[in-house]
Amino acid sequence: MEIVKESLILERKGVKPTANRILVLRTMLAASHPISLRELVMLLETMDKSSIFRVLNIFSVHHIVHAIEDGSGTIKYEICSGEKFCSIHDMHTHFYCEVCHQTFCFKNIHIPEIQLPEGFFMDSINYMVKGVCAKCSRKPASK
Repeated sequence: MEIVKESLILERKGVKPTANRILVLRTMLAASHPISLRELVMLLETMDKSSIFRVLNIFSVHHIVHAIEDGSGTIKYEICSGEKFCSIHDMHTHFYCEVCHQTFCFKNIHIPEIQLPEGFFMDSINYMVKGVCAKCSRKPASK
């Protein structure tokens, strides 16, 4: 049963598995790309925007998701794979298509670890490439 998978993920991160949290997590796990609050609202018609936002905040605090600023003015969220925290391996390269406005994950293109000066500690890193995706680059230019 799928609810068991989501419940285990939430419990491992110290979050009580409520119906809303399971629903948001299931939707995010099924997404093929980082997902915005607006997209979640459209996909989860039974939940209101403020409830989804509260769940995303809880997920962020407990390192279930990390936020990505893709330059579009909209924050996108992606599931963390680390056991306790989002790891450097969660911080892969992202690509933002300036035509279709979709954000893609390039999980095989890892961000190199950066040596910070003494006393500085990295919490997250965002490596965003912008341009035109493969699908949009094949479309003929409109007149």
